[in-house]
Formats: sequence, C-alpha cells, structure tokens
Amino acid sequence: MSFVNAVDMTQDAYKNHYAIGAFNTNNLEWTRCILKGAQDTNTPVILQVSMGAAKYMGGYKLVMDLVADEMESMNITVPVVMHLDHGNYEAAKECIEVGFSSVMFDGHDLPFDENLAKTKEIVKLAHAKGISVEAEVGSIGGEEDGIIGEGELASVEEAKTLAATGIDILAAGIGNIHGKYPENWTGLHFDRLQEISDAVKMPLVLHGGSGIPKDQIVKAVEMGISKVNVNTENQVAFANATRAYIESGADQIGKGYDPRKLLAPGKKAIVDVITSRIGWFETPAVK
Repeated sequence: MSFVNAVDMTQDAYKNHYAIGAFNTNNLEWTRCILKGAQDTNTPVILQVSMGAAKYMGGYKLVMDLVADEMESMNITVPVVMHLDHGNYEAAKECIEVGFSSVMFDGHDLPFDENLAKTKEIVKLAHAKGISVEAEVGSIGGEEDGIIGEGELASVEEAKTLAATGIDILAAGIGNIHGKYPENWTGLHFDRLQEISDAVKMPLVLHGGSGIPKDQIVKAVEMGISKVNVNTENQVAFANATRAYIESGADQIGKGYDPRKLLAPGKKAIVDVITSRIGWFETPAVK
C-alpha cells in the first residue's frame, strides 16, 4: 500500500468529530510500533518525522523509504500518511520533492507576512503533487528541535488569513506545549479554540498532545481538532519500560543484553500508548 495524503481523513474526522493520531517516529523501532498500533486497531494513522529526527535517522528519503519498506514487510493495510512535522521552508520543499504525502510548514517564528507568503508557495508546490499541507499560527509552547515557543494564543484573524492560503489543516496555539506539561499549566484555552474553529471551519491540529488530560482532548476534538500529535508520551513510556527492564537485572540473565530483548518492553509500551490514544481520539476502524 502506498502513502495517502491527510486531506480525506482529516476532513472526515472534522465532520464526524473524531481525530486522527499523528505519532512521531524516531528510529526503526518507533516506526514499527506506530504501524503495529494502527494495524492492531485497524485505524488510519499519520506517521510523522521532525527535522531533528530525520537528521538523526539519515535524511528524509531514508525515513520515507524505511516506512514504506516496513509497511510492505508488516503487511500494513490501513491508510498511512507520511508527514513532515514542524518543517521549515527548505525542509518542506525537500519532503515534497522526495515523495512525502503530507508536509507541515511551520513559519510561526517568521514575521506573519513572510509566514503567509511562504505558506502560499508550499501549498502551490505540494498541491501540484497531491500532497497535503499543514501550517501553524501562534507559537506552540515548549521546545521542538531547539525552537522554543512561549505558548501564545493564536490570533483569530491571522488564523483566518492563513487558512485562506489553501492549506488543508491548521495548527493553532491554544495554550498547548511540546514536551512535558508543568504542574502550573492551566489547561487548553477552549474559548480561543472555539473562536478559531468558528472562523476557519476546517480541520485543526492539536500539537503537544502528550500529557493533556483525556477530558480536555475529548472536548477539543468535539470543537474541531482533527489531528492530535503525540511524541513525548511515547518517549517517556519507552524510557520507563527500558529502565524497569534494566533495573530488574533482566539484561544480566542469559542473553538479556540482546538489543531485541532489551528494547522489547519499551516497544510494547509505545504500542500500548498508541492504541490507548487512538481510543481517546475515537478514530473509527477502516471499513
């Protein structure tokens, strides 16, 4: 099965008030876990990679080829989107060229007029090849590939202007952050989410989905969030399971040091998180 873009699935999610899980890959194990979680639940999935993770793994083409080869090897039958997460202008253009089925151009740190102009160009390049486009307005809090955002609330007017460029999905800052949420986090700003949703009437993206309580995610999905990004939660689950394996001394028994055994608890933990979150998002099974 080849990659699909995110247009039809996010439009259907928007109309029917559910969300598609967008899970970041960091290596081969992460890729297999994401695909397994989607196949086990028989649900569509957005498999995405950040600029930093792609560099670590060997480049965008290698990541794309790895995902495609794993899909074939694992007999994956559910729809899979190959998506660039938080790409700058050059990264988005490269991913369009190598064959990703969806890209995010993140120009939130640019002057708005420049963000707008570059978003229009990415939309033109991507849509010519049937590739979906996500763009961002308003800074998402926390850190992503060394870029630190303060978590500002997106401007409703800027959201409307960016949506008019022809993008397919819109990420907007509503108090969400990347990474772990601090104890003094006050929650999502549902009033701003409602204002933006009413203004743009299109699928919206919740970045920083790891750590947001289930009730807030469910409410956000009801209000127009159609794609939820999850990465940190999988990383923490993997680290905790791997730590428990080593602290139990299992790596000292027999060939417990074999990486296939050493990584197995962490891989199971990732799949458990993914299947759980797909349930939260109420993603329907593929018919």
